[in-house]
Parts: sequence; structure tokens; C-alpha cells
Amino acid sequence: MKTEKLAALGWREWVQLPSLDVPWIKVKVDTGARTSSLHAFGLKEFDRDGQRWVRFIVHPWQGSREGAVTVEAPLVDNRAVKSSSGVAEPRPVIRVPLGISGETFDIDVTLTRRDEMGFRMLLGREALRGRYVVDPGRSYLAAVPPREVRQRNREKA
Repeated sequence: MKTEKLAALGWREWVQLPSLDVPWIKVKVDTGARTSSLHAFGLKEFDRDGQRWVRFIVHPWQGSREGAVTVEAPLVDNRAVKSSSGVAEPRPVIRVPLGISGETFDIDVTLTRRDEMGFRMLLGREALRGRYVVDPGRSYLAAVPPREVRQRNREKA
């Protein structure tokens, strides 16, 4: 068990997904979710040089289709994930570098449609473990994007 003090995150934060060409995306920090989850649609699995890959589209802005990014990434796994409604669904899993609080490290991310959700990404506890504690009464304790980025992505919820 680590004895040094861990950095704190709020219940919502801004992160970067550089390998997906997503410079900023607002996430809900969700300690109830084991694995992080990203809003993705148009999912297509395919083979490339003997390895499974997945192609998908990301809408990084809440409540908007602006700034859509088409991404291709190696498939790490397919996992049955139980949603908040208790229904298990198979989801593709990719591994991506996550930028937060001036750090960058790899995390596993499941891909699913999050059209009806307030946030385009959930940051799960596997990404947080040993790195951060969560203060549920605070927001945006990590680095934040420039003001024009924040205004473009006004929160709807």
C-alpha cells in the first residue's frame, strides 16, 4: 500500500487522449465503474497484419456532433460489461494513453454508445487506483483547457 499522498481529482475533469487525436474531453470520474468507457459509434472490427483492430468515431463535445474524429486502434479484448441498468453487453476494449494532471499513462477503455449520457467518457477506478483520490464535492482539480475550449463544450447536465 502506498504511503505517499495521492493527488485529488474532482467528480468531473478534463483529460487528453492524444493517440485518438482528442486534445480535450470532459469526463465523469466514476469509482463505481471498473473500466473507463468512451462514447464511440460506427464500431467496425477488422484484421490488420494478423491482428484485430477496431475503427470508430468519437464525438468529443458534449451534446454535439462537432469535432468528430475517426479512429483506428488495436483491439485489446472484448469484455462483457454490466451497465448501470444491470444489463451486460459485449464491448470492445482498447488501450490508450490518458493525459491528466500533467501525467500521461496507459488505460484500458471500453467503447460503447453514450448518446443519452451527460459525459462522453467515464474514468473508471482501474485508471485511478494508486494514482488519485476522488473528492466528490469538487470539480476540475486537474489541468483545464483554454477558456475557448471550455466554452465550446458547455455542460448540458
